[in-house]
Amino acid sequence: MTLPLFPDAPARTQFTTWANRSIWLYGCDLATEWTQAQEEGRDLSSVEAEFRRLMAVEPAAGYLEKLISGKRDLAWFEEAVALIDRVQTLPMRKDYPHVEPDDLKSIRAERERGPAVPKWKGTKAALADRVRGAFLGRVAGCMLGKPFECVDRGTIRTYAEETGNWPLKTFQREPTAAELKRILKRQPRRPILGWQAGFYINRCAGFPSDDDINYTVMGMEVMRRHGADFSPLDLAWLWTNQLPLLATCTAERVAYRNFIEGLLPPYSATHRNPYREWIGAQIRADFFGYAAPGDPTRGAEWAWRDASMTHVKNGIYGEMWVAAMLAAAYTLTDWPAIIRAGLAQVPRRSRFHAGVTRILDAHAGGATPEAIIDSIHAEWDEFKSHAWCHTTSNAQVVAMALLGGEDDYSKTIALAVAAGFDTDCNGATAGSLWGLRHGEKALPKKWLRPLKNRLRTGLFDYADLPLNTMADKMVEVVEQVNAKK
Repeated sequence: MTLPLFPDAPARTQFTTWANRSIWLYGCDLATEWTQAQEEGRDLSSVEAEFRRLMAVEPAAGYLEKLISGKRDLAWFEEAVALIDRVQTLPMRKDYPHVEPDDLKSIRAERERGPAVPKWKGTKAALADRVRGAFLGRVAGCMLGKPFECVDRGTIRTYAEETGNWPLKTFQREPTAAELKRILKRQPRRPILGWQAGFYINRCAGFPSDDDINYTVMGMEVMRRHGADFSPLDLAWLWTNQLPLLATCTAERVAYRNFIEGLLPPYSATHRNPYREWIGAQIRADFFGYAAPGDPTRGAEWAWRDASMTHVKNGIYGEMWVAAMLAAAYTLTDWPAIIRAGLAQVPRRSRFHAGVTRILDAHAGGATPEAIIDSIHAEWDEFKSHAWCHTTSNAQVVAMALLGGEDDYSKTIALAVAAGFDTDCNGATAGSLWGLRHGEKALPKKWLRPLKNRLRTGLFDYADLPLNTMADKMVEVVEQVNAKK
């Protein structure tokens, strides 16, 4: 089962698309569960035959279509979810080399010493410039990647080349009829489809609602309401009061379902959740880093509270890493040091730590951004949903973009998007980090003007407002949280 990345989407019905998206709710994505459980070190020997039998008998997408339409009984579904439940009881393999705890105390015990991060001593005006720069940089980076979400690296280049936008230097516009004909003649494996085309800059009156920005606003809102002592339960309550269910994806939609069924954090992260190490938590980190100037440990703890609702292991570490990097970027100026300050908040023997460290080592050894991107693609198959949407593959893209961007905003977000994988998420995260490090005054205005100072989100209380107003609200809450330290 895959994300909605259908090469033949025009021939599919809306019902089929719904069925594929609905697998995020039902929790019976056996192919993803099998891969996830293998990678996290479960001993699957006792269930391998059952997995193979069920995956061979009933592909999940076709099953769900029949189930929703009433043309199939529940037998396969009941077997599938029972099998996924059983996986959670299986022991770890004895030869598994990684140490990857979920609880904060154990995560901290597994950390390594990172670079010293000076305390923030900036003025109120300097703080506001950094926070506004981070948020606006995030929004613009997200917008660059949005039309390319769910397409592959080669398709990104094809569209950009045929429309005169390669290397990426501005938001992607809609191709003309002649350009589109040439694009399709080059046979991109995953063409930009109708729902993605809605994010071409010439079709947008400002920034459209997107989950990457929804969660930045959600982080701000939970701290506005509850301050520094917010809990995972506060966040779960806020989600179900502010976000529509279908504004969530993958692990977040599973957790939302679990909230409704009465399964609260941390059980909401593990119950029938094959996506528990996907990128969803990593994109929720930003406000927690904004609110912790010069204090990566504090930012990482807030991120842990958020991530533990929906993710485990490396899914949690990705959010902690981004929040810690943002906090460190207030006072550190060197990107390798900022990245290592983030890694110092996650277990040193985790797959995540090893994956990001590999990018640092490649850069230090003189590898070009293009060579590093090639190596990420060699490690992760972007045509498989689990690899395309995994926390670590996308963290590696972000690290590459920061290291290879030559401290230039435009080049940094362009690298993050052109690399493929989860383009809007990575453009947003890289743009946020650059914006916090340099501040709003350094952001090139060409990336802000086309957004027309308009922001829409999926949160009921922040549905449609000026982009600058939202940036100011971010500053207000950061000041509020730090006034009470």
